[in-house]
Amino acid sequence: MAKPKVASDWLAGCAGCHMSFLDMDERIVELLKLVDLRATPITDLKEPDKDGVDVGILEGGISNTYNEEVAKKMRSRCKILVALGDCAVFGGVPAMRNFTGDQAALERAYMQTESTDESGKIPDDPELAQMVHVRPVSDVVKVDVFLPGCAPSADAIFYVLSELAQGRTPEVSGDYNDWH
Repeated sequence: MAKPKVASDWLAGCAGCHMSFLDMDERIVELLKLVDLRATPITDLKEPDKDGVDVGILEGGISNTYNEEVAKKMRSRCKILVALGDCAVFGGVPAMRNFTGDQAALERAYMQTESTDESGKIPDDPELAQMVHVRPVSDVVKVDVFLPGCAPSADAIFYVLSELAQGRTPEVSGDYNDWH
């Protein structure tokens, strides 16, 4: 029997969830006995297989039109979608931008920072993604498994992926950062 294919991607967040994934250390080898790790930010492949994967994982919230495209592509190419971390599950820290509004956030980032010189301006190019109200992945696509935490522990990630790899639905509850 072929191992289930797993792909992941990140949206608006800090990449801490993928760092927590790497914190599995030698258990990654155990996990690779159960799954075929495909496209991820930590591998050479960067998009989920066109013919699909069994498990897709998204880290980060939806903060622009490109994030929306990535989430929709992952959803269309996976059987089970996991929202990994508080940003993917709730919007997380990136959603704090919602309180100031897009224009104020852009002005602060590109014109008002202490390191910006007098020529600072907000980038304006039709090829750039457009900012949207930051929201969780589930506001854009159907999510099957939610694993909150900032970042979820390596133990929690290992548990969820191991369960999914063995055809079981993981039971996610309790304090996700204190799993042993």
